[in-house]
Amino acid sequence: MPKPRIAIAGIGHESNTYSTRMTGRADFRILRGPEIGDDASLPAAAEVDWAPALVAYAAPNGIVARDAYEALKAELLERLSAATPLDGVLLRLHGAMEVEGIGDGETDLLMGVRDAVGPDALVSGRLDLHANLSPLAAATADVLTAHRTAPHVDARETLGRAARHLIRALADRLRPRNCLVKLPLRLPGEFAVTDHEPARSLYARLVELECHPGILDASLAIGCAWTDSAHAGVGTWLVAESEPHQARALALAQEFAETIWRRRGEFGPDVPTGELPVVLERALASAQRPVVIADSGDNPGAGGAGDTTVVLEALLAAGVTGALVAGIADAEAVGACCRAGEGESATLALGGKLDRTSGRPLELRVEVERVVPGVLAVVRAEGVRLIITSSRSQLSEESHYLEAGLDPSAYRIVVVKCGYMSSYLKGIAGERLMALTPGFTTLRPACVVDRATGWATPAPGGWGG
Repeated sequence: MPKPRIAIAGIGHESNTYSTRMTGRADFRILRGPEIGDDASLPAAAEVDWAPALVAYAAPNGIVARDAYEALKAELLERLSAATPLDGVLLRLHGAMEVEGIGDGETDLLMGVRDAVGPDALVSGRLDLHANLSPLAAATADVLTAHRTAPHVDARETLGRAARHLIRALADRLRPRNCLVKLPLRLPGEFAVTDHEPARSLYARLVELECHPGILDASLAIGCAWTDSAHAGVGTWLVAESEPHQARALALAQEFAETIWRRRGEFGPDVPTGELPVVLERALASAQRPVVIADSGDNPGAGGAGDTTVVLEALLAAGVTGALVAGIADAEAVGACCRAGEGESATLALGGKLDRTSGRPLELRVEVERVVPGVLAVVRAEGVRLIITSSRSQLSEESHYLEAGLDPSAYRIVVVKCGYMSSYLKGIAGERLMALTPGFTTLRPACVVDRATGWATPAPGGWGG
């Protein structure tokens, strides 16, 4: 039996429609043909005749410019057409891409792929846990499967699962169907960390659902709350092996959706969350070291600009010492520090250049301690040490701090521009807190703040409830 011929392609982006920025072609990393390379999560070439086409992805940001998307889409479809005949297509997607003047990018791309490869080729796709899956996208693809961890540590595993399902469907002559149920519920990702209830037990149910006869896969996508789309929100779907199993898959998906709905009031942050003043007060009173504070309103991992200075200003105003702010994106400030040199002073107009709606540049005199030209600068302003980056960065891994020459565990307070925290940050934190701050990823619409205490609880009904 000949090996199946399967193309690898995709355009991936998490679009924050509340951002004033736009994602252009230069923001995408584009891999073509052999550049896509071997992926250890995929079956070896001995089993599959892989035909890598084009994969493009960009960091979370504002909506994708139409000309950038259409150019990438046209090249991707051209490469798919050149690779025909194909037995299948393996797509690397995100699921929350919004395109200027088009809207839902994944649905548009899937329809284009289907037209290019014809009705007989099978299309399997990997999605992010924060995908806003539309019914038309689910109907256009044959198999869709999503990450099951937040923070995401299973991207390779998910891609491998999408590939294995595709290969099995081709070998067994199956025609899978995605059976999707959408809920009238929008949740920020910070409310559905998968090692925290109720997400922990809900995601554990996916494996149980896949044990039913005729079920190929099960997924639960929380959706992306910062994508203003008709399809934004929680969705769950089961993949039936073929049409005769579709009714069972849809009934199981509906039952699971009802379970999620009954537990909707349990979703919320996995750490104490409140207004910045009360969060700082608790951090300063804590005997734990370090207290890691999430600057949740300016989270580059969800499309935030990464350059607001609200928390830094609050630390300086309070005269706090032993604090590390990691970090603020400002290429101009990094350049100024490089020109000044290590051990010298520099005057900066810091931040407030990418997100001009939530703050302003902060005039600041700093001592330059370390520079990595074109990458970052470490500076000290009074009792606060600060990492300034040339690009929007979520400094969530140990490698980021090694590059800066810093040990975050040595500080009293560490402020990170994130929502939920990575395993590394959880591991070093003596205590974890989340501040409701301004920015493109503000959590305030999803929270009710007690005016007397400044601490927050989830708003009834989820986002905007």
